[in-house]
Amino acid sequence: MTDLKIPVGISDFAKIRKYHYYYVDKTGLIEDLLEKETAEVTLITRPRRFGKTMGMSMLANFFDIRKDSQAMFEGLEISKNTALCSEWMNQWPTLFLSFKKVDGLNFQDAYDMLTVVLANLYKKHMYLLESDKINPFDKEIITHIMSGDAPVKEIKDSLALLTTTMQEYYGKPVILLIDEYDVPIAKASAKGYYAEMLDVVKGLMQALKDNDALRFAVVTG
Repeated sequence: MTDLKIPVGISDFAKIRKYHYYYVDKTGLIEDLLEKETAEVTLITRPRRFGKTMGMSMLANFFDIRKDSQAMFEGLEISKNTALCSEWMNQWPTLFLSFKKVDGLNFQDAYDMLTVVLANLYKKHMYLLESDKINPFDKEIITHIMSGDAPVKEIKDSLALLTTTMQEYYGKPVILLIDEYDVPIAKASAKGYYAEMLDVVKGLMQALKDNDALRFAVVTG
């Protein structure tokens, strides 16, 4: 009998495929999403430890224009749909953001962690600062967010700004993937700073509403 390499505690799809961990093929989710592409925002709700983060990591690796994922998806169900793969695999600017680490004993601690998560997300797209396609005012805000010096109003608008500037850079709308969007609010509710955190998260989530820079968004909670 062949020993199975079970990916305990691993939710990174690329790592699972690279090191040949046991993987239950869920790439059919991609076709399901694209068949319903008229939906600008898709919310996926499942119990904890149900594989949502791994699924979102799989989507990010499939769509992200900065990756070359053909070998990663070879032999999986989605690879049989060559027309879909040709149109969608690594063809779209993609943002993958997880809120699972946003926690704290009080609002300031949790907010500080949120700004770190957003700063790390922005740092993955530092090429925007070198582009003539991005106006100087937006570059200044991007620098504020990366350095952790952004005021609350810039933090609230940070996802909308990043999708807009990425669309300007690539000339294509962005696919936005947000994992565990509800964690900051749930933690805040349990620890007594619900109203303050809700105000910030509501601002961030405005990126999902009437945003011409989005191709579509997938949100898990």
